[in-house]
Amino acid sequence: MTPLGVLWGKSAGKAGGHTNLLLQHLLDTAAVAELIWDHYLATWVRQVLDDVAGDGVGRRFFAWICGVHDFGKACPAFQHLDAAGAALVRRAGLVWDERVVARHRWRHDRAGGLLIREHLAAARWSDLNIDWVWPLVAGHHGLFPTLGEVTKPDRRARGRLSGRTPGWRKAQSELLSAFTTALGYDDVAAAEPKLVPNRAVQLQLSGFVVMSDWIASDQAHFVGVDSLARVSMDGARERAGLAWKRLGLRGGWGELPPPGRDAFRQRFGDDPRQAQAMVVDIAARMDAPGLVVVEAPMGEGKTKAALLAAEVLAARWGMDGVFVGMPTQATCDPMFTAVRSWVEAIDPSLASQVALLHGKRMFNRHWRDLLEDDDPCPDDRFTGVEEDEYGLEDPYGVASGSTDPQTVPERRAPAEWFLGAKRGLLSPFVVGTIDQLLFAATRTKHVMLRMAGLAGKVVLLDEVHAADVYMSQFLAEGLRWLGQAGVPVVLLSATLPPAQRRELLAAYLSGAASYEDVDALDVGMVPEPDGYPSVTAVWWAGSAVGHAVQSSRSWRPDLQVAVEVLPERPGGSTDDPDAPSPGDEQVVALLRERLADGGCALVIRNTVARAQRTFGALRTVFGDEVRLLHGRLCATDRADRTEECLSLLGPPTSEGPGRPHRLILVATQIAEQSFDVDADLLITDLAPMDLMLQRIGRTHRHAGVRRPERVSEPRVVVTGFAPGDGAPPWFPQAATRIYGRYLLLRTAALVCAYAGGSWSVPGQVPRLVADVYEGDRQVVPASWAEAEREAQADWVARQRARAESAEPFLLSRRGEHTRPTLEGLHRGSTRDGLSEEHHRAMVRDGEPGIEVVMVRRDDHGYRTLSGRWLGVHGDASRDVLDDVLGGTVRLPTALTEEAERTLAPLEGWRDHPWLRYSRALVLDASGVARIGDHVVRYDRLLGLVEESRRR
Repeated sequence: MTPLGVLWGKSAGKAGGHTNLLLQHLLDTAAVAELIWDHYLATWVRQVLDDVAGDGVGRRFFAWICGVHDFGKACPAFQHLDAAGAALVRRAGLVWDERVVARHRWRHDRAGGLLIREHLAAARWSDLNIDWVWPLVAGHHGLFPTLGEVTKPDRRARGRLSGRTPGWRKAQSELLSAFTTALGYDDVAAAEPKLVPNRAVQLQLSGFVVMSDWIASDQAHFVGVDSLARVSMDGARERAGLAWKRLGLRGGWGELPPPGRDAFRQRFGDDPRQAQAMVVDIAARMDAPGLVVVEAPMGEGKTKAALLAAEVLAARWGMDGVFVGMPTQATCDPMFTAVRSWVEAIDPSLASQVALLHGKRMFNRHWRDLLEDDDPCPDDRFTGVEEDEYGLEDPYGVASGSTDPQTVPERRAPAEWFLGAKRGLLSPFVVGTIDQLLFAATRTKHVMLRMAGLAGKVVLLDEVHAADVYMSQFLAEGLRWLGQAGVPVVLLSATLPPAQRRELLAAYLSGAASYEDVDALDVGMVPEPDGYPSVTAVWWAGSAVGHAVQSSRSWRPDLQVAVEVLPERPGGSTDDPDAPSPGDEQVVALLRERLADGGCALVIRNTVARAQRTFGALRTVFGDEVRLLHGRLCATDRADRTEECLSLLGPPTSEGPGRPHRLILVATQIAEQSFDVDADLLITDLAPMDLMLQRIGRTHRHAGVRRPERVSEPRVVVTGFAPGDGAPPWFPQAATRIYGRYLLLRTAALVCAYAGGSWSVPGQVPRLVADVYEGDRQVVPASWAEAEREAQADWVARQRARAESAEPFLLSRRGEHTRPTLEGLHRGSTRDGLSEEHHRAMVRDGEPGIEVVMVRRDDHGYRTLSGRWLGVHGDASRDVLDDVLGGTVRLPTALTEEAERTLAPLEGWRDHPWLRYSRALVLDASGVARIGDHVVRYDRLLGLVEESRRR
């Protein structure tokens, strides 16, 4: 019996009741890869792989490299694992030492790395090509080993595990030859590519290998073929075609035509402003895919301009979709709606291909409605998946629904397959938090799937100034890989420090340039913008940096924002929301005076506790005219209050309730970005200048608003610090903990210098930001100089330490960006199987936060926060699910460890697809709960309050 008829790839238990021969699985995977090439890959990616393969045979090589991934199963170390399969293999004359294979564990992916090296060398492949191909085989289970790890068993045992006998070598050669010729090559030598792709392309290609394998490993669509007579490439293509239709997989635009002259009006309903037209024009003038940095004030319409620029870049360079990254989960939801509308305006059939990707997407009713039309709870199928070390477990299949591809219904959301763990970025169009891109720059398992998801897309990142020095390490790492892969990137910011802009440009270009040219890169030759709004675009022009820098006038004239200081005396820094504060008394007195004739004020505090305390003080005077908004409100309360604030203080409309006579909104930093409210007066705690200007963007924002005389002119009142009499100012401890003393000192100096005067916004924004962040600019008084030097030294040390603390998690280690292959990429990696919350903590430099679902318990059982009955076990039927999920709240990070240890789902949630992974915080009748040694209280006005720590 020929070895090809007995070597097995999937046991009967994992292949629908019939053993799947190894050759069949390789062909199945190759057939899936052909469909990925034909119906999913972007034109840009296909062109790159055509260049790699040479002679226009990119499709064939792509199928070959995907199919050959399991070549390592053709050895004793794997074939002995299934008793029935092993018996047939031994009967065919392929034997092994049972003691050796039982004693030495050798994964088939790593075995494949070694075997493919040896057999490609025998086929006279060049060392350069062997060196980049074997890691793709050895790493197809998500981690790229070193060559030493691949050859880990001692030499004698390795020979017995891999099959060094003539019979095994012959069987392996026959398998590789049969697979290769089935794809149309004359022999294995003919499959050798003509060029070595760069490392980013290798990583993306590796992701497509995994994607092909996961689809071809689904026993619902690929039942085992145990007879060699029925093994064929034609059969594999038929099986793959049916699976593709049943799964409903597809790509994005395909060949996207360039947008016409009226495209902006067609997409968004109005003509572009000057700054918007400038962004689109720059994108059309770039000579290669590159990085576009758009800096413009709040309300300028950056997002619409960026979307049309993405359309231009996609059409010019053959990109097939977009990833839109937002700073927070809350800002993702409205962007999801906007992107769906934009995609639908281009091609109505593509609106269903837009995915929402963040940890709280199940709370988005629009997203859930789209899913429920297709499947009640598709997200559940992909939660908590574990992969067997030897690849025998294939938990990646999904229920296919109808087995007749002709009756598969039209979906309103992306294919279920794309909704699985680690696969979200593979959807053609994605809106998610920026964390999704940052995850793709971490040395974590299956990172290649995330990079494959970004291949052939245009990446658009909003509010990039929100990335601090720690997050910026991951952002820069991601930009290097995207630059190397030729992925166009558009970055949006209202207030970007010049040094940060230069760092982003340098990161992208260092990836885009060839290895030998990296040292010659000179970002300094890219001029600074000379106006605001501005666009800075860079690209690698083959041997030099190409660039285009342009500025324009804003669509509205500058506002002269009066600057006023309201000193806060020491003693108002406590984080106890019930403690009195002199600072709150001053805020109350000021608002009594300024709003005597009415008006709407926004008060921004730097911590939740300060916001809660200020709200309490104001409410005793102004009653129901005060609102509170912060991140520790439950999902329902936060959504309701956000909607109310946007309705009352948003753009004037004929349908709205109208602007109230008087309203005071107390908020935290969540009001800094993507929050379209318009206040007559802003009172804000001191923060670094760029964040202060973001906050100022919420005042006198809309035209046509009638304002009382006392607040008719834009004004910012800065509090949360106390200027000294010639001495450096006092800052609350919480402020220095969040922002650092150095930036607060420099910002305070500018606030004091302009007090009694005004800032010209947005025209003066770039200069104000540069004055704070460019350390060589003298802005503090001479009497503060020593304090500034000490603060700067501490700030520099902290910045350096935070940057260094990111290094262990970055995808490439320091000094390894110019390595030619993926060998050892995951060396020393311990970040496997992390939840999204732990990933967020990794890329945002913080303790992993935790969300809990609050319920009330009385003598009769459990109820939702709104009072709906859940029974004695907490059962949540579909009609009360929204109420239950509405009780979700994020705990302070200090409570995370105790919450993970002590909180669990309710008994009635354990079989619920969405709630069984949710921890319940059970409140008593007074709204109090205990988390370990901590006592918390949920108040419908204040939100979650940390009461005390139990003794």
